This record gives sequence, structure tokens and C-alpha cells, in this order.
Amino acid sequence: MERADRICRHPLWRDSMEQIWDLERDRVFCRHDTAHCLDVARLAYIEALEQGLTVPKELIYAAALLHDVGRHLQYREGVPHDQGSAGIAETVLADCGFTPEERAEVRAAILGHRDRETGERRDLAGLLYRADKASRNCLFCEAEAACNWSPEKKNMILKG
Repeated sequence: MERADRICRHPLWRDSMEQIWDLERDRVFCRHDTAHCLDVARLAYIEALEQGLTVPKELIYAAALLHDVGRHLQYREGVPHDQGSAGIAETVLADCGFTPEERAEVRAAILGHRDRETGERRDLAGLLYRADKASRNCLFCEAEAACNWSPEKKNMILKG
């Protein structure tokens, strides 16, 4: 997982995550911090193992670490965060030694992580979509009643 570790040390990734942290400091709803990214990575990897999918662990972690990294661009410039994240991901992934094919797969997963149809897929994009949604602890959230997620989307039961 050497290349995934490089992502976590990359100056652009670190700066983006710090900006997101600052912008979401007072946010009462789910935050898009490193804990969220790691929750998504671990959930996606567990599902891949359970389902016998052959998606490489390092690509799962790369996609999870980068899927929300463009949030600060959404807050400051109105750029949809999936698009901002995909742009940042291209630079970071290239600098961290990912091949053009791997970069394209991770970027496609990032761009699809908000599309419901993606959730039906059995590839990196589908894993990322499902893990991103499953990572939210709505059942235990103090702000759940004020959240704008529909009741169908909220995680109100434990799933195994």
C-alpha cells in the first residue's frame, strides 16, 4: 500500500483535507475528514473480500482517500465536489505512481460516487458508492432529525 501511503503525504491532498477541516469545523452533520475517508476505504475493502471481487486494495484506498478531496472547491467556488475531487485526484495519483489506467478507474469511481445507478455495479465505482453511503452513522447522530437525507437513505439499523 506504498502508493496509498504516498497519497496521505501528498501536499495537495493534505492541503485540501486541511481546508475541508477548516470549512467544516462547525458543521453539525457528517464531516468529510480523514476518518470518513478511512471508514469508506475499510468498508469497501471488507465488501470486496466478502463478495470475492478482485478490485485491488490499493485502488480501493486511493479512491476512498480522494473521493471527497474536492469539497473545499464546492464550498468556495461552487464546483461539484465529485468533479473537483476527480481533478485533484489526477494530479495526486500521477505523482504517487499510479498508471494511466488506474488513474482513469479511480477518477471514474470518484465521478460516480454520487450516482444511485453506480451502487448496482460490482466494481471499484460500486464499492465506493456503497461504502460512502454505509459509512454514515445516522442511527447515532445527534443531528439526524435535521439532516436533509431522505429517510430511505439514512442508516438507521446496523447492517452486517
